[in-house]
Amino acid sequence: MKILLVSDEENSYIWDFFQPEKFKDVELIISCGDLKAEYLSFLVTMIKAPLYYVHGNHDTSYSIKPPEGCEDIDGRLVKYKNVRILGLGGSHKYSSGKHQYTEKEMEKRINKLKRKLWINKGFDILVTHAPAFGIGDRDTECHRGFKCFNKLIEKYSPKYFFHGHIHLNYGNHNLRVTQYKNTKIVNAFNYYLIDI
Repeated sequence: MKILLVSDEENSYIWDFFQPEKFKDVELIISCGDLKAEYLSFLVTMIKAPLYYVHGNHDTSYSIKPPEGCEDIDGRLVKYKNVRILGLGGSHKYSSGKHQYTEKEMEKRINKLKRKLWINKGFDILVTHAPAFGIGDRDTECHRGFKCFNKLIEKYSPKYFFHGHIHLNYGNHNLRVTQYKNTKIVNAFNYYLIDI
């Protein structure tokens, strides 16, 4: 299954000069946050594939005008073609803004999903906005990863972990794809196509 990952920065080439043949095999679109609602609605209209999203720390307007034709999976476990996808949006708390959490608050969000995770025997893909602690994050309050994501990966060993929040143009040490134990981690910044 080919998945289009998007996050943090709208790709002007896709938006202004859309090429259908480039995305004809895409079966699912996943947004890891911080994109304009209009951009997500455009993608789901042009590509003709379902679009799942989690909230980024800047997605405050979604409550007033959510992306049309897209499904919010933030704080949920969903299945698509027998692939179990867990969504946890937001970043570390650095102000009084929406979609920001302390480590303890994010742990509580995960704990609320424990029964569903047990019933479904885990998950295959973790979709978040923020990264895991020490794996592609940065040493600032806003861009620090969550330690509870590391624990989640260690416990359930998903095949994939898609996140955003860390712009690849922040510095040379940011990698698009990394491996943590049995999990392939992909930074979805801008856009990325992946076959799973």
